[in-house]
Amino acid sequence: MADSATESTNASAATAAAAATNWVQKTEDQEISNLVDGLVIANKDKASVEGKQDASTAKPEHAETPVNGAAVAAGTAASPAGSEEIETVNPADASLLMKIIRKGLVESKLDLEVQRKDPSSPLHSVKSFEALHLKPELLQGVYAMGFNAPSKIQETALPTLLADPPQNMIAQSQSGTGKTAAFVLAMLSRVDPRKPYPQVICLSPTYELAIQTGEVAAKMAKFCKEIKLRFAVRGEELPKGKKITDHIIIGTPGKLMDWGIKFRAFDLRKISVFVLDEADVMIATQGHQDQCIRIHKQLSSSCQMMFFSATYEKEVMDFAEYIVPNPIIIRLAREQESLDNIKQYYVKCKNQDEKYQAISNIYGVITVGQAIIFCHTRKTAGWLSGKMTQDGHSVAVLSGELTVEQRLAVLDRFRAGLEKVLITTNVLSRGIDVEQVTIVVNFDLPMDQNGRADCETYLHRIGRTGRFGKNGIAINLVDSEHSMDICRTIESHFQKKIQLLDAENSDEIEKIGS
Repeated sequence: MADSATESTNASAATAAAAATNWVQKTEDQEISNLVDGLVIANKDKASVEGKQDASTAKPEHAETPVNGAAVAAGTAASPAGSEEIETVNPADASLLMKIIRKGLVESKLDLEVQRKDPSSPLHSVKSFEALHLKPELLQGVYAMGFNAPSKIQETALPTLLADPPQNMIAQSQSGTGKTAAFVLAMLSRVDPRKPYPQVICLSPTYELAIQTGEVAAKMAKFCKEIKLRFAVRGEELPKGKKITDHIIIGTPGKLMDWGIKFRAFDLRKISVFVLDEADVMIATQGHQDQCIRIHKQLSSSCQMMFFSATYEKEVMDFAEYIVPNPIIIRLAREQESLDNIKQYYVKCKNQDEKYQAISNIYGVITVGQAIIFCHTRKTAGWLSGKMTQDGHSVAVLSGELTVEQRLAVLDRFRAGLEKVLITTNVLSRGIDVEQVTIVVNFDLPMDQNGRADCETYLHRIGRTGRFGKNGIAINLVDSEHSMDICRTIESHFQKKIQLLDAENSDEIEKIGS
């Protein structure tokens, strides 16, 4: 193994190739092989993860733990009841929440960037689903789901995905732009129902995300009675020696590796379409690269590969370029959140109680539509909620211990205006738009696990206000020299002035609300 590692290091000219080779070596390493045979992969840092898994999170199933040990914040933040670990964003949960809560597709005016092997070859796009010449039953399913015309990414992706001979694709665009419907339509189109064996496999990083994809597939295939779908997820079992006759398998890497490699319940060499969804979340989930590589190595060279991700980070693309040979790459830039129409302030406080008093003063003087208050920890969020409720405010709390269903219920009530204040941790720092939000308060300024200013999270947090071209207000509560340093760093990073606000002066507070 050491020799092959040396050879690959000497031979690799490109960074992507080096990264891919590293993954291949890991999967072939004896230690990984032993883990795969035993089908148990332990958390890298159990102590730091313990107690952090949400009620919505599936139990670890063959490394399918959505908690990324490496991403868990090491820092702690003071709260009135002592110290508690800062709550970090779980990428799988965040993605699931965005999928469920979106009422429709995100409309983008940004251009697509398309890269292909032969730039001179024509690139086709369509403006209607009829132009794709789908089976009538599939077209009926598409319209029954409420899709009237293809989204921007579907216009370009679908003609390529449905072309003959099949084309491999890497597609990146933000959540809500129609990626799932695009690859599900391609999956269903490629199935030959006369062949009683699996022809398509679709991998998702977690149980919940696999179920979401399966629900889209089931709705779209509503009128294709002859196409059979099966979930390969936690809780689904196969009798010993049983062969799978369903056409499409949607599941998580560990379970699919069980069925395809360990139990030989279907022939991976007969798979004609391989879809890797939520690739950026897959990368962030321990063990998944290794499992995806092992499944991928069993597939035939003629298998069509589709790789979908919401982000385009280097690690994701290194992985993608190994899994997907000669791809067409489609990228849709993310709509940029702007601070131009958001007035930013900071308030100096000595402690938590003064922070609370500042919120009370501001809330008592200016007319607030709805407000979101961000805290580092669940403990602080709980404490603040108790204080505000005692003072007669209608308050909702959203933090990581809630199940996905509970979070949706909280958000639906807040969206409907039943609560005017939403207190949350980083679980809501991005992706959710509520039009009535006029104020965002950073009860605790965002920082990374090393205690440094987290400018990206700050942008996403205060971007919850000032949406849809309206003006918004962001207020940062500063209670130490360290948090003042973070505030200055954020100000410098965005080149936008954060003004001092005297929360004791009602005249000054009135001015910010005008």
